[in-house]
Amino acid sequence: QVQLVESGGGSVQAGGSLTLSCTASGGDINKYCMTWFRQVPGKEREGVAAIDGFGHTIYTESVKGRYIVSRDNAKNTLSLQIHSLKPEDEAIYYCAAERTGYTCYSWRRGDWNWYSIDSWGKGIPVTISS
Repeated sequence: QVQLVESGGGSVQAGGSLTLSCTASGGDINKYCMTWFRQVPGKEREGVAAIDGFGHTIYTESVKGRYIVSRDNAKNTLSLQIHSLKPEDEAIYYCAAERTGYTCYSWRRGDWNWYSIDSWGKGIPVTISS
């Protein structure tokens, strides 16, 4: 099972940009549906972006145009760039991997389920300051 560790979070000013990274070990990320989730305390965790084994990206509607998901296969690292940060971006961000590709398949069709996720990172907080 792939192990995932997020980095790059912290406090960022509204309007700024931030890049989160997720370093994987124990598996090649290009063989997984790699995903980013976020969770605000007291609310349900939500999927926001994914990249499949072919490099195709998927975004939930609320982040399109501001979030960019990418991966570096040589470094086995997933990234999430967040631009024009807003107060509503404040959350704990999680990296997650799914082996069969079903999650990416579902998300592409608008079904943002996550019951097939195999591995989770521990999460990293992002705080927005005004």
